Amino acid sequence: MKAALGLDFGTESVRAVLVDLRGRERASAVAKYPHGQIIESLPGSKKKLPPHYALQHPLDWLDSAAKATRAVLRSARNAEVLGIGVDFTSCTMLPTKRDGTPLCLLKEFAAEPLAWPKLWKHHGAQSQTDRINAVARERGENFLQRYGGIIGLEWYFPKMLETLELAPRAYDAAEVWLEAGDWFVWQLVGGPAESLPRSTCQAGYKGMWSATDGYPSEDFLRAVNPKFARVVKDKMPGRLLAPGVAADGLTAAMAKKLGLREGTPVSAAIIDAHAGVPGAGAADPGTLVMVMGTSSCHMLNSEVERSVPGVAGVVKDGILPGFFGYETGQAAVGDAFDWLRKLTGQRDFAALAREAAALPPGAEGVMCVDWFNGCRTPLMDGSLHGAFAGLALHHRPAHLYRALLEASAFGVRWIVELLRDGGVAVNKFVATGGLPHHNPLVVQVYADVLGENITVHPSKQGPALGAAILGALAAGAFKSPGDAIRAMATPKPGTASAFKPNRSHRAAYDALYREYLRLGDFFSAKPNS
Repeated sequence: MKAALGLDFGTESVRAVLVDLRGRERASAVAKYPHGQIIESLPGSKKKLPPHYALQHPLDWLDSAAKATRAVLRSARNAEVLGIGVDFTSCTMLPTKRDGTPLCLLKEFAAEPLAWPKLWKHHGAQSQTDRINAVARERGENFLQRYGGIIGLEWYFPKMLETLELAPRAYDAAEVWLEAGDWFVWQLVGGPAESLPRSTCQAGYKGMWSATDGYPSEDFLRAVNPKFARVVKDKMPGRLLAPGVAADGLTAAMAKKLGLREGTPVSAAIIDAHAGVPGAGAADPGTLVMVMGTSSCHMLNSEVERSVPGVAGVVKDGILPGFFGYETGQAAVGDAFDWLRKLTGQRDFAALAREAAALPPGAEGVMCVDWFNGCRTPLMDGSLHGAFAGLALHHRPAHLYRALLEASAFGVRWIVELLRDGGVAVNKFVATGGLPHHNPLVVQVYADVLGENITVHPSKQGPALGAAILGALAAGAFKSPGDAIRAMATPKPGTASAFKPNRSHRAAYDALYREYLRLGDFFSAKPNS
């Protein structure tokens, strides 16, 4: 059996999925990261980390990937793995030495938090983000237009600048800065730092890079901080490759660790949510693919390039060749639902969902602003906070839950209206990721608020399937990305779930949406503004 391996690196674990060339899942396995999210203190230390820090242990990625890969190989003993694809949370990034050794694994930097990999949700670089945006606006930098006029708190350059300013010794010792997905692929294929494979997807959406202009100029970086001027030249070596292009073959050491054949082609990495686009079978323009999990990313391929305020990135060939890829997102979705469940003392979502489903639109007066981890699209402000309004003594946890689901849906409607108003067609909606499969209520609420049909792709691991498709492309198993997507990700008849909007809810949700926008204006207003 010829198959491709997809490795899907999430916030808490890595998923390995083995898919044959007809799109049939042969085996899957999940391995948790032993250290999980490092948010309280560094391993072996009792010293509290500052607020808003979110770090990870780089060896967790290697060890957990090996564990999950070996598990799927045991389940599919007759599999011949042709290629490997990798998707990764972004912007998760780290500093290393020239040989790829993470700085945090060196004794002299083990106690320095900013020498550790910064998880995508690390929000310690607010002042650095503000300065990058201010200088870019003052100079009229062209790259701002690709990102809706603002650079995000979770992105690559703010996190590097944070280290320069708060941990200069670690910054000086770092010889290579790179995304975690690129680091993992580099570990798989080996080679010197000068040729390490960097993903155009990760660079384009989180690293302010474009195929025509490259990274931000040395003059711009000097204006941000004189010591930052040469960071691209001195600390960002490598070659840029599109997802689906082979970075190289698996080294002997990593083949032994994973239980695979030496020389197996490995694709350049892709952002985890972006892998959900091929994984959802979306090969055509105008389809909004909603990858819903801890956070949500909503991606769309278009034949036109438009500057839309607040859109997190427009990258030519950023998701699929031949299209302009648009990325938008919400910073708190599944994790906000789980936070509310724990906060209200509920044991599981099932009972909570049943009670919430019985409530009318508007949750009997409870409204919510869903910015519990900041607002990504369209405000791109990680410092914003969420809120509930309209609470009374008769309200129960289900009212809060219903209001939170509706707020999340209003956020998506806001994104869709921005795209359409900006001249970008949005014709279809596909949901993928873990959340739509185990929480059908949230998909129904989204459909009602949008007034649109939503299809849930049958694969319960869309990004992992997308990564496997990229692995097949890296191995040369298909002539084009479109051929691979149609062969491996088109849903079989009757396997996709379809959610239709309840038209009787339309008027209520139109009014509630306007109220959500008014609340958003209030809670996003800055002092003295």
